[in-house]
Amino acid sequence: MNKLRVFLVDDHPVVRDGLRALLDGEADMEVVGDALDGETAVGRAAELRPDVVVMDVSMPGMGGIEATARIRAGCPNVRIVALTAHEDRRYVQQALQAGATGYVPKRAAAADLVGAIRHAAAGRTYLDPSVTGPYLSAEPAPEAASDHGLSEREVEVLKQLTAGYSNKQIAARLEVSVKSVETYKSRAMEKLGIRSRVGLVQFAVRQGWLTGG
Repeated sequence: MNKLRVFLVDDHPVVRDGLRALLDGEADMEVVGDALDGETAVGRAAELRPDVVVMDVSMPGMGGIEATARIRAGCPNVRIVALTAHEDRRYVQQALQAGATGYVPKRAAAADLVGAIRHAAAGRTYLDPSVTGPYLSAEPAPEAASDHGLSEREVEVLKQLTAGYSNKQIAARLEVSVKSVETYKSRAMEKLGIRSRVGLVQFAVRQGWLTGG
């Protein structure tokens, strides 16, 4: 069985050691490396190409948000799960906007982090239930996707965008051109009145497209 290759980023050695022991204990996972700051993480991720990076948000020097954006820009196939003490809406937004496909509080159960890593590796976005409520509470609840007149293909494209796939990857999965994907995306987001990935993820959570528990 091919194991999920996980890379750890946290400025506290005790945390890194604990995470390594936890994840190496899973039959389907192995920790392939770690870093204590964002700058080191960017270089090591490019070198190791892990399946999933578990990223602390707050670190000295380059923080986890910037490191997430840089890793995703250089290695779009690498998934990133933010593991952080911050649970307010602002940090969730920043992490998702940077390209994270998972957000787990450090106080969450070990099983929740393990599940988030598996979801991320499978191309699914994971938001811990403890942050979903505060994250969505400031926005009015939208109507169902069908009430906005979205076509099946537009819904399909949006679901894959919220899972973290790029336009090129979606085109390959759906066997259409990249231009077609861009058209479906822009048309759907115009119908929904959504202008950012954060807004799209908020909509997706309400539609039940994302697994958060």
